[in-house]
Amino acid sequence: MSDLASLMPVQNSPFPLTPAVYIIGAGPGDPDLLTVKALKILQQADVIVFADSLVPRQILHSVRADAEIVRTSNKTLEEILPLMIERVRSHRSVVRLHSGDLSLYSAIHEQMQALAEASIPFEIIPGISAFQAAAAKLGVELTVPELVQTIILTRISGRASAVPESEELASLAAHQASLCLYLSARHIEEAQAKLLKFYPADTPVAVCFRIGWSDERILLVPLERMAVVTREENLVRTTLYLISPALRAAFADGNMGKTRSRLYHPEHAHLFRHS
Repeated sequence: MSDLASLMPVQNSPFPLTPAVYIIGAGPGDPDLLTVKALKILQQADVIVFADSLVPRQILHSVRADAEIVRTSNKTLEEILPLMIERVRSHRSVVRLHSGDLSLYSAIHEQMQALAEASIPFEIIPGISAFQAAAAKLGVELTVPELVQTIILTRISGRASAVPESEELASLAAHQASLCLYLSARHIEEAQAKLLKFYPADTPVAVCFRIGWSDERILLVPLERMAVVTREENLVRTTLYLISPALRAAFADGNMGKTRSRLYHPEHAHLFRHS
């Protein structure tokens, strides 16, 4: 097992690319939400190894015509890693393209460990997360002064990945923060029951399906209907739930809330603007 120091990635990817693995967060699906750095690397890479069940093909619109494209929806990690390692050892640059942002539920830790143990250089390029894209689509800020100042990103326990007991959903719901619930559509009745212990039944919930894709849908419903709407709409995968008092502030009576930050208030002095 490698220690933390051995997992440090290569810094400042040069252009043209050197042989290495560039692990890129593709964002929620909209090609226009790629970072500039991610786009530059995609345009030059020799090999693109991408999670085709989670990343739309349109993300690859700017790759080289002669780039090798490897789809991974039907492959295990034991098949993907040797492929990437062999390509880098053959002096080729490899992009490992994941959906969303790499810091959330991306399963890259074991890939970084394996690459480090094989002495394969790699670099991490972050992406936009679905909760950020969803908030932008809704036109809301998830931290509203004097209402909510905390965002929780979590999921409910499932067959593939258990949540630590200290992070159980009901205990997080007790904070009544802006809660972004990932990977939970299959267990949405259980999630709703846990959330209703602390959030009012009429708390607005944005049910966000395939944010950034051409068939995206956003449904704004009360918390007490979150599960039934999920089932009625047959939402099984790629669904994010935003549960937040900020949604109430934004959409109450069809008007945006009237609270404001002190940051740009004329009476507020800070380092760059003195009163």
